[in-house]
Amino acid sequence: MSKEQKRQAFYTQSPEEIFKTLDASEQGLSSQEAAKRLADYGRNELEEGEKKSLLMKFLEQFKDLMIIILLVAAVLSVVTSGGEDIADALIILAVVIINAIFGVYQEGKAEEAIAALKSMSSPAARVLRDGHVTEVDSKELVPGDIVRLEAGDVVPADMRLLEANSLKIEEAALTGESVPVEKDLTVEVAADAGIGDRVNMAFQNSNVTYGRGVGLVVNTGMYTEVGHIAGMLQDADETDTPLKQNLNSLSKVLTYAILVIAAVTFVVGVFIQGKNPLDELMTSVALAVAAIPEGLPAIVTIVLALGTQVLAKRNSIVRKLPAVETLGSTEIIASDKTGTLTMNKMTVEKVFYDGVLNEAGQDIELGLELPLLRSVVLANDTKIDQEGKLIGDPTE
Repeated sequence: MSKEQKRQAFYTQSPEEIFKTLDASEQGLSSQEAAKRLADYGRNELEEGEKKSLLMKFLEQFKDLMIIILLVAAVLSVVTSGGEDIADALIILAVVIINAIFGVYQEGKAEEAIAALKSMSSPAARVLRDGHVTEVDSKELVPGDIVRLEAGDVVPADMRLLEANSLKIEEAALTGESVPVEKDLTVEVAADAGIGDRVNMAFQNSNVTYGRGVGLVVNTGMYTEVGHIAGMLQDADETDTPLKQNLNSLSKVLTYAILVIAAVTFVVGVFIQGKNPLDELMTSVALAVAAIPEGLPAIVTIVLALGTQVLAKRNSIVRKLPAVETLGSTEIIASDKTGTLTMNKMTVEKVFYDGVLNEAGQDIELGLELPLLRSVVLANDTKIDQEGKLIGDPTE
């Protein structure tokens, strides 16, 4: 199947047509075929924007207008002193470089944490491979795979549903609808149907809230609907924070005011008071350098850095320093916790049995003759894979 075929409207086709298009079957793919397709299509993950080198990150710290003004002030300070008094220039340069180093360090630290979170949030998928169900990393899914879904699962790829037993999927991230969509394979979907109306499809990163189903993977990676959104986000322009906008405005006002005052001082000294032009030029430049608040960027950086340290102690990640101020002015954050703020896993910590509270690791002598235990064992769909791992609903 070519990449052009990935753009097909699979929701308008019958399962038989899709199996033929994808060269797949109800028995699933073999491990060899899956590996081959993985090499052809790539991993089932969203592409990241172009990563910046350490040097580029360092140089970007100097894009701020206030920093540029400080660098100009440092140069002028050296020029006006004839190279003899460079103490002010060195102090200014030290402030700027320390500010840049800290900015790069903070950004790198945040990127490492974000990468760790991404690896944690990558859901596993129950896939029919080599004739039996196995659990694989969702990044290894390929078109043609058959995946089983249950309540609590995160849909690992865009899929055409083959079975849907009371299946409901929450697709708010794609459609904005807070109510889960009930999937129905008997409805004929029109070619111009929106995402919310494609009731025979399951989309990557949506959450199964009820029931169970079986789906045939048709799109992975950047060809999924969420991949399309990710592509648009990569092309979006960055927006400055309110603090950065205010600092830029202040920098412009200061620059214009300092230039006007220096020019007026030079004109008055030379043309009205009759002073030496070179001496008056040095005086005007010295006045301009003195008027620049070289401590402002340092103070702002220190305050924001302290803010990031406070957030870090509370396990919050800040990628860029100015974002601290934006977060500080935020009143409400709305988020779905399952699989986003949590790992979508449940763990038994303690067991209360026969009047005794036991730790999860302790052995408890139980017999299957107990009606409650028999009900717990039989009334769930949890299975054990070939590696001895449990597969099923986290609640069960």
